[in-house]
Amino acid sequence: MKRTQLYLDEDLWSALHAQARREKTTVSDLVRRAAREQYLSGREERARAMKAIIGMRKDRPEFANVEKYVRNLRSGSRLDKLGRL
Repeated sequence: MKRTQLYLDEDLWSALHAQARREKTTVSDLVRRAAREQYLSGREERARAMKAIIGMRKDRPEFANVEKYVRNLRSGSRLDKLGRL
């Protein structure tokens, strides 16, 4: 765990201090929880979503021969492909 120092205005300090008393915890714990919820929540959810899409198109016929599919994508001139757009 790393130590840090914050400057809080009086209103925020009072609100945090009152909440900490109600929850029988510390202001530091409230700040850690709030930061964790704001900046770390959803990380596991995003990881699950990414894992869920792995292989979702594997049964499509054009992917039966992946090497052939990729070579076909890479064939021709890139400038020709840009002209078709």
